[in-house]
Amino acid sequence: MANNFQIERSDEGGIRILALDGYLDAHTAPQFENAIHDEMQAGHQRMVVDCARLTYISSAGLGVFMSFIEELREIGGDIKLAAITPKVYQVFEVLGFPALFDILDTTQAAVAKFADTTPREA
Repeated sequence: MANNFQIERSDEGGIRILALDGYLDAHTAPQFENAIHDEMQAGHQRMVVDCARLTYISSAGLGVFMSFIEELREIGGDIKLAAITPKVYQVFEVLGFPALFDILDTTQAAVAKFADTTPREA
């Protein structure tokens, strides 16, 4: 049985939001990877990944986050994670993601975190 996976895109306060729904595994990771790549190509450097409807993540899915984070941070962007269910959070926690990524309770809190860390321009 194929696992369903969808990515819903929206904007909030100049931040790109990617809401994940379903299973993020070796079969669906390329779809997520393409989505982040497309967002970067479109000039979106600041992203929030809403995990409220993410029901499963494998190492392949986690690898997508790791493959883009350094490049995004080098150009002044970032990926923040939001609304992770306890079951999925355990996977992130075991692999040390809380030390590498901002993980917030809500998408709105993640968007607000960008305001806290964005350098002010004169």
